[in-house]
Amino acid sequence: MSTTINDLHAFIDALPKVELHVHLVGSASVPTVLELARRHPGGPVPTGEEELRRFYEFRDFPHFAEVYQAVNALVREPEDVATLVLGSARDLAAQNVRYVELTVTPHAHRLVGMPPAAVTEALDIAARRARELHGVQMAYIFDVPADLPGDFVGGTLDQALEHPPEALVGFGLAGIEQARAGHTDAIRDAFRAARAAGLRSLPHAGEMTGPETIWEVVEGLGAERIGHGLSCVRDPRLVAHLRETQIPLEVCPTSNVCTGQIPDVASHPLPRMLEEGLFVTLNSDDPPMFDTTLTGEYRVAADTFGLGRADLAALARNAVTASSLDEAGKRAINADIDALLAA
Repeated sequence: MSTTINDLHAFIDALPKVELHVHLVGSASVPTVLELARRHPGGPVPTGEEELRRFYEFRDFPHFAEVYQAVNALVREPEDVATLVLGSARDLAAQNVRYVELTVTPHAHRLVGMPPAAVTEALDIAARRARELHGVQMAYIFDVPADLPGDFVGGTLDQALEHPPEALVGFGLAGIEQARAGHTDAIRDAFRAARAAGLRSLPHAGEMTGPETIWEVVEGLGAERIGHGLSCVRDPRLVAHLRETQIPLEVCPTSNVCTGQIPDVASHPLPRMLEEGLFVTLNSDDPPMFDTTLTGEYRVAADTFGLGRADLAALARNAVTASSLDEAGKRAINADIDALLAA
């Protein structure tokens, strides 16, 4: 049995991957966060490794959001932004990730006084360096953070339209879902403008709320992919709609456990989603904060839910299909997945 598991883990390690749901600040490795904390001391983020790991033990989602914002406050200069992008690219390259859509929260950088144009310049430079140094193609999603102060909708849209990085592909919506109440019209208007400008609609929904939040992003925001979508299985009509439309779901099992959305990985609805014929991709969300990796999420799918090589390869292909890669890029990665499966 152990030989079989080891062989499957080796297959997962070698599997060419695409990461669609990972946050810039949440992707920061422990050494990177320690570097930033020491560069900008005096805040609540610990400067020692063991203390930082304890800092990452979350009670619930609001506590996670509080910790996330504390780490985010360490990103104060354009150089800090570039440090995060390159660290993410390095870590993903080690997992044979070829392409990543990295979620950036420009409003958070605006709140600490970074000019939008400077943030965009740092993102552009870092994307080029990531390709040169690590062989990873970076794309960006700008997300609206409904739980941050100020004009989080208008500020995010302005940067997406007036100062977009070269690799900007999508417009997202994240943060505490309950905080969206009262902002529905503004969020809808912003997504309408972003889509008119050619950006894809890529919001989070159904992570910490019920199916009604998923219906809102589908019907109100024209969602082309949905981050998490965890609660969809509670609504048979929604499941049927997602099966028919094949809107991709960005599933992040370990994240959902760490933020208290489910009690343990075995309780995750991933197997049910697959049985229902939904379009599922695997993702890591905020990997160092949750002590996981994208490779680790594939191992969870194999070890906990019994997925084999063909199933895992299908999930990897799903991520390629759901991505914003051009067709030549998609064909190249799929060809490598097929070659590995055949071997």
